[in-house]
Amino acid sequence: VQQISGMLMELFQRARLEKPGQVDPRATEFTLSLLAAMYDRSGKGYINTRSAAAALIALSGDTLLAKYRAFFQFYAVPGGKAALITRGALRSLLTDLNQIPAIVGESCTLSCVEIATHSCFHGVPNSAIVEEKFLSWLRSEPAVLLWLPTCYRLSATEMVYHQARCR
Repeated sequence: VQQISGMLMELFQRARLEKPGQVDPRATEFTLSLLAAMYDRSGKGYINTRSAAAALIALSGDTLLAKYRAFFQFYAVPGGKAALITRGALRSLLTDLNQIPAIVGESCTLSCVEIATHSCFHGVPNSAIVEEKFLSWLRSEPAVLLWLPTCYRLSATEMVYHQARCR
């Protein structure tokens, strides 16, 4: 937790410099509390760095494609000419990401993760896939991660302004 706290402090300090007045002074505290609630339910003081990174990527304001590429980079394993996502790595990613909706009571069962993993690797004879296959699968909006593009779209529309008046 100490290592993640330090990284968050640095992250939010940079954000404060880039966007003065737009970062809550307690952002590090709030984010660390959220990460602990998601990934340290036993209260042992340990949060897996990769799990925390996945959550921060998912909750970032970046585009979906940028998020998907970052997930690949964090969970891929070297595979000769190109990095690859294994079935196990995909299971880990999906399990980590599904802690986000679980924190608000929208949990997914382990079978959801298995079904999603099977759908991603459908027709793939190997035990690992390349980035393009991974991105293609994510763009199909698998049910287990449907909350992610939905949240992105909601966030993207927050800043839309139009002249129409609603009653």
